Order: sequence, then C-alpha cells, then structure tokens
Amino acid sequence: MLRIGNHLPSSKGYLAMAKHATKLNANTFAFFTRNPRGGSAKPIDESDIQAFLAYTQEHDIDHLVAHAPYTMNLCSAKPDIRQFGLNMLKDDMVRMEYTPNQYYNFHPGSHTGQGVETGIEQIAAALNETLTPEQHTIVLLETMAGKGSEIGGKFEELRAILDRVTLQEKMGVCLDTCHIWDGGYNIVDDLDGVLTEFDRVIGLDRLYAVHLNDSMNPCGSHKDRHQKLGQGCIGLEALTRVVNHPALKDLPFILETPNEDEGYAAEIAMMQEAAQ
Repeated sequence: MLRIGNHLPSSKGYLAMAKHATKLNANTFAFFTRNPRGGSAKPIDESDIQAFLAYTQEHDIDHLVAHAPYTMNLCSAKPDIRQFGLNMLKDDMVRMEYTPNQYYNFHPGSHTGQGVETGIEQIAAALNETLTPEQHTIVLLETMAGKGSEIGGKFEELRAILDRVTLQEKMGVCLDTCHIWDGGYNIVDDLDGVLTEFDRVIGLDRLYAVHLNDSMNPCGSHKDRHQKLGQGCIGLEALTRVVNHPALKDLPFILETPNEDEGYAAEIAMMQEAAQ
C-alpha cells in the first residue's frame, strides 16, 4: 500500500491535521513543528493529542514526517543563530515524544562561509547534544539541492554527519526528488544508479521517507524550485518509477508541490492509482 500525503497546516492542532489528511485520502502527512519562518510553537494540548492518536489508529494514518522550521540552522557562522537552532531542536524532540515512533526531518543547514567540514562538525555536535537513548523519534537529514553554502547537496556530506552522531539508531535520511535532481543526481535516466550510489555512500537502510516533488529546473541546476507532479523537468513517468521502485515503495511519500487542497487530492489519487 502506497503511503502518501502532503504538508498540512498545524495551526489548528493535531486532530484537525489528521481529519484534513482523511479529507484528501492521504494515509500519512507532514507538518511543521512550529512557525516555519520563525521560532514560536503552540503549547501542546494533551487532550488534542489523545484524540489525534485514536483517530490516526482508526484511519490507518502513520509514518508522519514532522519538519523543522526553515530558520533552524545548526551550522551558521553566527553563534546566536546556532544556539537559536539548537534550542528549537531540543524543544522539538520533547514535543515529538507526544506522537511517538514518527519521523522528524530537517535541512542540515548552511555553513555561511565557514566551510563544509566545519558545518558538518557543528551539525553533528548539536545532534549529539540533543538526542537521547530514550527518545522514540527518528531524526532525518534531508537531501538538499546544494545551493549557496547549504550542506547536504552530496550524499557524502550527509554520511559525514551520520558518522559523527553517537546514537546512530536515532538517525536516518529523507530523500527529496526535486533536491537530488537539482543537485545533479539524474533520477530520470538512471534511478537505479542513483539509488545504488545512495546505498554505497549512506545505505538504503538509512532511508526512511521521500519528499515527492517535480522540479522547475534541469538536473544539476542547484536551484531548489518545486513543481507540481508531471509539470516539471523530472516528469510523471520518472516520479511513477520512484514510487514503484522496490527500494522505495514501502516508504512514506510527502508532497511539497505548489498546490492547494484540490491539487493535493488529485496528486494523491494519481500516485495511488499509479502504484503497483
């Protein structure tokens, strides 16, 4: 069974998100833990959480992929921004335990001139300061497009972060189709080759989720501009191969395409129909 959903607004609470997912015929979804462009987070409503957990069990909604805010940069050259990000990460790990055994995805960050190696060390240090043996959440590093000074545009950079994290069992990767395409990994003409390379460098056993997006730009552009499924440079045929690939088909797929509800529902239905 294909698990697919999209990013849902979290402002109305967990139960509202689950009902929203059902309305779109989704069986998983993503959500921001707090304002994606800021740092504030709503207080946890435990009664809402309990209703949410019951609803998701009843409607078989699982493999949720929470997303850190874009403002969380664990490898900024500015110490105050790194500390701001670390504080958010620590708080989010506490919040994620209210919905245990789910995934928490974040952009590794931009080294802002310090260099990739320094950035990698800082990201790993923040994770080592935050992760605990008791937590039930798997933290995912997202593959990036490699624009500017961002880290994660190459599989080797993600592997370097993972190698430096002590609690390896709490870590994984989320693969974004737009990002890796824009980063130079040709999933249109050589999906098998890209996944073989991912397995060689990182290991397919570390892959927990996929962001399913088309791209506005050609392969290797390093732009990170998402497009609706089938309307970009990757194309529907290649994205269908992604959801049906034996190494990927059992993972949760999250849509981050430029859509409203009607468009997301259509894309969910389209990919469910295409799934073999």
